[in-house]
Amino acid sequence: MTAIRLLLVDDDPLVRAGLSLMMGGADDIEIVGEAADGAEVEELVDRTRPDVVLMDIRMPSVDGLTATERLRDRKDAPQVVVLTTFHADEQVLRALRAGAAGFVLKDTPPAEIVDAVRRVAVGDPVLSPTVTRQLMEHAAGSGADTRRTHARVRIDALNDREREVAVAVGRGLSNAEIAATLFMSVATVKTHVSRILAKLDLNNRVQIALLAYDAGLLEEPDGDGH
Repeated sequence: MTAIRLLLVDDDPLVRAGLSLMMGGADDIEIVGEAADGAEVEELVDRTRPDVVLMDIRMPSVDGLTATERLRDRKDAPQVVVLTTFHADEQVLRALRAGAAGFVLKDTPPAEIVDAVRRVAVGDPVLSPTVTRQLMEHAAGSGADTRRTHARVRIDALNDREREVAVAVGRGLSNAEIAATLFMSVATVKTHVSRILAKLDLNNRVQIALLAYDAGLLEEPDGDGH
């Protein structure tokens, strides 16, 4: 199996050392580079071609949010996992909207951080349903009405089945759980998720969840708006 290529980005050398030690114990993960600031990320990505970037959100020159936005605008961009000390920080929410595949807390047990990298590398989200709900609640502040109107216009591009899958993704269900709930195969779920991403011009499942929330779909028990 090809090793997951990982780039570490954090301005604290002790944190980078700890992450390097942590990831170095995983046979299927290869650390291909380290950066101390977001300003270094694009050049390192060009040079090292990582599959996943583990990105600190607060850095002195170019922060993780800006670096994530720059990466996600690129073709064949690596997946980004945000590192933070807060469960529902506004900057984390902005990073997720910008295209980060999820986030992990810096005090997360090492095995769970390693697992998060593995999951993101194969396209799975790294937000638990509990954390997703916290972020959704945090998102309900200023600008919610404007976001809802815009989100509902975008959601209208989906057919009924895709809408059901989007709601299930928004509720934090895995592909297997969605398949069981909606009585379809896992392969069909993956196809629907891919179509949703393409139709809505989104990067990952986290953005599907945020859009479903913004559109008010997660407030509807049956998920069909009736």
